[in-house]
Amino acid sequence: MTYLISFILLITIVVFIHEYGHYYFARKYGVGVTDFSIGFGRELFGFNDKNGTRWKFCLIPLGGYVKFFGDRNVFSQSEQEEILKKYGEEDQKKLFITKPLYQRSLIVAGGPLANFLLAIIIFSFIYMFVGKDFTPAKIEQVQVESPAEKVGIKKNDIIVSIDGNKVKSILEVSMFINTSTSDEVSIVVLRNQDEISFKMKPDEINTKDSLGNPIKKKIIGIKIAPVNNEFDKRKLGPVQAIYYSINEIWFVTKTTMRFVLSLFKGKGDTSQLGGPIKIAKISGQVMEFGFLAFISTVAYISISLGLINLFPIPLLDGGHLMFYMFEKILGRPLKQSTQEGFFRIGLFLLLSLMIFTTFNDLKDWGVF
Repeated sequence: MTYLISFILLITIVVFIHEYGHYYFARKYGVGVTDFSIGFGRELFGFNDKNGTRWKFCLIPLGGYVKFFGDRNVFSQSEQEEILKKYGEEDQKKLFITKPLYQRSLIVAGGPLANFLLAIIIFSFIYMFVGKDFTPAKIEQVQVESPAEKVGIKKNDIIVSIDGNKVKSILEVSMFINTSTSDEVSIVVLRNQDEISFKMKPDEINTKDSLGNPIKKKIIGIKIAPVNNEFDKRKLGPVQAIYYSINEIWFVTKTTMRFVLSLFKGKGDTSQLGGPIKIAKISGQVMEFGFLAFISTVAYISISLGLINLFPIPLLDGGHLMFYMFEKILGRPLKQSTQEGFFRIGLFLLLSLMIFTTFNDLKDWGVF
């Protein structure tokens, strides 16, 4: 029950923010909004606002949508003309299809943008009121015959960067090593005021994360300790907090794109892919660690939702933006048959991903 409540709360937050991004830009540019739904299927409860929008919560809490006035899939210019004939001059102004291309693009991109903004706000508040760790990563011990020892890394070296990512905190070392998609990891250390570069292939072990979930972990055989055994946690000002929040979003985005690319190359670890069941499990686990852990997870899930929706796959926001790009280049929308073909491909890809991630989730729970 804890997992279910945590999952519904997490999904409600990130989906509401995503859909509100669409809603905000739609209202800004005069598009009528008839429905704002959290979840799918039968409506559980809701209300109508003064603008005629029905705000509602539905039975299946796995997403949401914003429905525009006169909304339907408009594939061609001729279909758009048929739609326009059904409405008077005032109602035509509320139709999505009558808006300029840049406004339609912003309305569609508004969802992902809102997800990124939510993450910036969450991270910024954490950095301002809780603090951010800036403890240098000093190597206290190097294991015998480990990858680190074999390349020449020594005790008291301070790690400066990993795969081009500057190490600003002792907490980032394991994260940078384990998010690397290359066979070898590049590490720069500071030794006697000199920077020295190393390349090594980490060992891989089967272990469990801090929540008790089974994972494959990359290790190079070092033990990290804070310099002078003192942790350096600082509360940041608003500008610095926003700066580091944007950096965090960029790192997650960059790492995700590299992981997706590695999947296409056949090198990515597909066992790390998860769906709603895994999200529900993690949300329940982090809730037990307190509000800070839960709200941090909300930020990371929000980034993921925003980023995935920008993928150029039909049925996702990125797919619509892809169509608008073609419309800008060609000077007209793509033909109905072409768009329908893209939608079939998009539906196949999304269903395949859903089935695969669900299988991974069930395997993680020991069903298979």
